[in-house]
Amino acid sequence: MAETGALEREHLTWDGFGEATREIARTVIASGFEPEVVVAIARGGLLPAGAIAYGLGIKNCGALNVEFYTGIGTVLDAPAVLPPELDMTYLDGRRVLLVDDVADSGRTLDLAVRLLTDQGAEVRSAVVYTKPTTIIQPDYSWKDTALWIDFPWSWRGTVAEEDAGHEGSA
Repeated sequence: MAETGALEREHLTWDGFGEATREIARTVIASGFEPEVVVAIARGGLLPAGAIAYGLGIKNCGALNVEFYTGIGTVLDAPAVLPPELDMTYLDGRRVLLVDDVADSGRTLDLAVRLLTDQGAEVRSAVVYTKPTTIIQPDYSWKDTALWIDFPWSWRGTVAEEDAGHEGSA
């Protein structure tokens, strides 16, 4: 559901998030892919990955820390992997479901897929939202949108920003 205002936005509620992640888990099962490990792209993919892992009954989870967005509409020149590093050797030969919140430019997802594939993992990707600007199409996606997305965990910004009267988004 889109919110109206100065800038039209896609607003995901906590209930909508639950529905989205359950639907993604069902789609993964219906596709016949049986992941052994769920890997989140941190930070945005942490909550979706956990919820999808629960939906799939998978306990093996990890995170790949990638920074690209530094603020609303501001990005680094290229996505960068940050510490702590994921134990990539564990993924060799395993079926991995890579999860993020959104495939916007797709550059972060593309980097993560390549890193895991180069490690020898069989990788499928899942996102809550896919934007028309992405350079890589995820294997599983709940919804397509061209709008800026207000996620329930980030639309209010940090606690310090909120306390100072600022509003942020992710």
